[in-house]
Parts: sequence; C-alpha cells; structure tokens
Amino acid sequence: MPIDRLHETLAAELAEMEIAGTCKGSEDVFTAVLPAAAGRGPRFQLAGEGGRAFLRMNSNSYLGMSLRPEVVAAEEEAARRLGTGPGAVRFISGTYAEHRDLESALARFHGRQAGMVFSSAYATTMGVLPPLLTRETVVISDELNHNCIINAIRMARPGSKAIYRHNEVGELEARLEEAAVAGHRRAIVVTDGIFSMRGDHAPLAEIMGLARRFDERFAENVVVVVDDSHGVGAFGQTGRGVEEHTGAPPADLLIATLGKALGVNGGYVVGRRDILAYLREKAPMYIYSNPITPAEAAAAGAALALLDSAEGRRLLAHLRAMTERFENGLVELGFETIPGAHPVVPLVVRDTARTRAMVAHLKANGVLATGLAFPVVPRGQEEIRFQVSADHTPTDVDEVLGVLASFES
Repeated sequence: MPIDRLHETLAAELAEMEIAGTCKGSEDVFTAVLPAAAGRGPRFQLAGEGGRAFLRMNSNSYLGMSLRPEVVAAEEEAARRLGTGPGAVRFISGTYAEHRDLESALARFHGRQAGMVFSSAYATTMGVLPPLLTRETVVISDELNHNCIINAIRMARPGSKAIYRHNEVGELEARLEEAAVAGHRRAIVVTDGIFSMRGDHAPLAEIMGLARRFDERFAENVVVVVDDSHGVGAFGQTGRGVEEHTGAPPADLLIATLGKALGVNGGYVVGRRDILAYLREKAPMYIYSNPITPAEAAAAGAALALLDSAEGRRLLAHLRAMTERFENGLVELGFETIPGAHPVVPLVVRDTARTRAMVAHLKANGVLATGLAFPVVPRGQEEIRFQVSADHTPTDVDEVLGVLASFES
C-alpha cells in the first residue's frame, strides 16, 4: 500500500527544517585511519574525498583508546574465543564473565559497591531513571541536561518535575524547599557532570551538600543522579570525572559511558549494591535489550586498566596541555569561548549561517569539526564544538588554529 500522503507530510517537514537551518545534514563516511606520523596525530579518510587526510576535532575519543593496540588486542582475543555477539539478553541466555569482570572493575574504579553495564549511556539513563521516578517522586533537573535525561523523565511521568537554571545552586535549593513543603516522599536531583555542548561542569560538591541538607525532609531521601559520560576518563587528575575535579562526595548513582574516553561501546551505572539489584529487575533497557558483546566488555576492561595506570595519567596530562594550548589559541585569535579544563572547547559563533561557513572552511582545509545550531543549542548560542584528544599533538593544534585564523567572514 503506498504511503504517499505521509511521504508528502514528512517531506514538507524536512524542507522546513532545511530552510530554518536545523537539519543535521548527511553524515561523513570514514573509510580509513592513517596512523600518527612525523609529529602529527592520526588522520582519517572519508568517502568521496579522493583520499584526502583529515584531522578529526569532533570525536569523543578523548584519550585515543579506540586505536590503542592493547585495547584492540583485548577485543580481538575475546572475539576469537567467545564469538562476536552476546547471544541474547542476559536474563534469557546468561551473561559472560567479561561482563561481570567489567562491572566489578568499574565499581572499584569509582569506589562503589556495584556496577551494571548497558548497551549505551543513553540506554543507561533511560533505564535507570524511570524505575526510580514514582508518582510520589519529584525530579529536579538542570535546564541544560542531555536529551537522554529529558526523555527519561518524559517516559517516567513522575509525580512532579522541576527545572532549575543551569548550574544555579540557589535555584536548586528553592526547588528542593518547594518539593519538601509539597510533601513528596522522594526527590531525585539529576544533572550532567560535563555539559557536552559547552564543556562546563556541574557544581557537584554544592549539589551534594544541598541534597544531604534536605535529605531528612523526604521519607525516601534525596537521591543525586549524575550522568558524567563526558567527564569520566577525560576530567580529573586520574580521569574519575567531575566528582574528582570538584572534590564532591560520591553521587548516589553515577552514570557514564564506555564509548567516549574509554573508546569502546556501551554505558554503565555504579552505586549501592541493593539499588543496582533493584534496577536489574526493573530497568527495561537492561532487561529487554542485548548487552555489549563480551569482546567489547574485554576491550573496555583493558581501556579502564590503561586509564588507571601511569600511562593513563600521562595521557591525561597531555590531554590537559593540548586543551589549554587550543583554548588559549582561540582567545589570542579573538574568538569567544567558554573557559574550562574539559577537552570540549566551544567556539561560540552565535549565528547559524556563519557557523556553517566556518565548518565548511575547516573541512575544505582538512579539519573535521561539528557546528551546533538550534534545536541542539538555543538560538543565539550557535557554536562549533571542538573536542581535543590525547591523540592530538602541538602541531595538530597549531594547524587548526591556523585554519581558523585564515577564515574570512
């Protein structure tokens, strides 16, 4: 049966998005990775670009783990031994030792009792929040939280929802006071650790202090949930994320990813053993969705061990140095940025057309970067999100700055 009327409706909507400049556009297709050489980091080849080599400044692989031989070898060995897929969801066909070993290692790394691995960090947030958001729960969320948090709250339909202005601890305090007076039994405070569009971080020590101060006023506690997917492995002296950087007490539930600084695939949550046991019975994205493969779990374990070593600390120190070099270079060129220690370094443009023109200029000169426009960011906050990696060298950073310096608006 033809669906021509639906097709016309969707085509018209896409055309409107294109006119408004909100389409994300076609995706680059990577065909090869060229190894680091001659003082330059890895380069990437794209389909349709005639073999040109590109410097990638839009990757979440903050430590270059996906190209590390130790990580690749761990995945290859496990795949040869156990095959390429998990077989089925864990409660049906069982799990692999690699999954449980990884969960234990993640718990130890974060100083928690237990860990639980999901297929992605997005699935982790969507799996963790809804079972905890009852009709007697108020959820209080930062206004710039990631889409996965927003959608998890929508899916859960809690008793009440409150939003506080970005990183405004005073406003969070007011929302907690209102919720306590209203008589909610449980309060869930949820925030990103690193806000991925900006590279800034939550004031986690202050948030935890507020939660503990209000805790006695809620029959089922104030529970703090932090999604630190961009922080773990890229932030803090030993890569333990925003908790380490801010000196905050451990969040009640910490969500993070294996797919950014650790360079593999999947997401996870760590926390108290009894809460995670509850989530294994209640989280739909865990119960009804395949886990990462055992080979991916083995690779993630190898990446975590590498991060938690002298070599990992060397990579983190180099990442911080390259981030500082790039941020300082943007300022010297007269560009607006949002200062911070995280390797997400935004170049704030505040105009969709100019953002697109700058991204095109960068690509024409061999640099891949991502422009962000509405609705990904609010109107007037359009930016180019640069992401620095430990794979980058001083030569790489200076090359990008040189391309930006040559842009004529």
